[in-house]
Amino acid sequence: MKFVHVTDLHVTPPGELLWGFDPHARLKACLADIARHHRDASFCAITGDLADRGDIATYEALREKLKGFPVPTALLIGNHDDRDNFRAVFGGGDFIQERLSRDGAHFVFIDTLKGPPSSAGRYDAPRRRWLTETLKQCDGAPVYLFMHHPPFDIGHRLMDPIKLDEAEEFAELLAGHAIRYLFFGHAHRTMSGQWRGIPFSALPSLNHQLPLVEGVVATVYSDEPPMYSVVLIENDRTIVHSDAFMHRRAADMPVSAERTTWF
Repeated sequence: MKFVHVTDLHVTPPGELLWGFDPHARLKACLADIARHHRDASFCAITGDLADRGDIATYEALREKLKGFPVPTALLIGNHDDRDNFRAVFGGGDFIQERLSRDGAHFVFIDTLKGPPSSAGRYDAPRRRWLTETLKQCDGAPVYLFMHHPPFDIGHRLMDPIKLDEAEEFAELLAGHAIRYLFFGHAHRTMSGQWRGIPFSALPSLNHQLPLVEGVVATVYSDEPPMYSVVLIENDRTIVHSDAFMHRRAADMPVSAERTTWF
């Protein structure tokens, strides 16, 4: 099966730029590219920071942009979001959490919003109870987990203090379950690795990025390519392709070159 991962839209009220970029135009381009090339995906997961300031007008604009998008979409919230305003537009319960079941596997989306003034994540007792029961219902089947905040340090001075607060409790909750993969956002960088035996990957924002090395640009944020990921799952493997959809150019080569068989 195939699904798509997008993160950190940072959409603003209509007409507003953010750090010199147009998050509306970037989201429109992203959705159009997915619709053109991956409309066969089972779903699209957007892992938080949907709105830069969490206002209702922005969520309404996002809802309009998703109308007609051919891929079913699961929306998570991040530290820039406002849970009450999100619910006013999109609905939802006390927390924005859900589980999808596809092809014998379970895809679990969790709410790590702590709330201002902190940009860190939280996964407190009520949310842990929900996840405990949800994982129990998965009954040993493969689980793919989606969240905004990473539950571990990623090796970046600015981001590590604002990871998930209850990281140890969260890790203990997952132990003993068939967590096949973890997808998150928040870091504004593409990365992959393994945490306590669980493979993970993250993505750049659709709007602005966080330089890996501080000081390589004069500002805190940088202009680096936005990406979305296409994830392919088979019984024995998970493949994550990241596509810099706005920086896709033809190479400086004849159109007929390299057209022969490669094997």
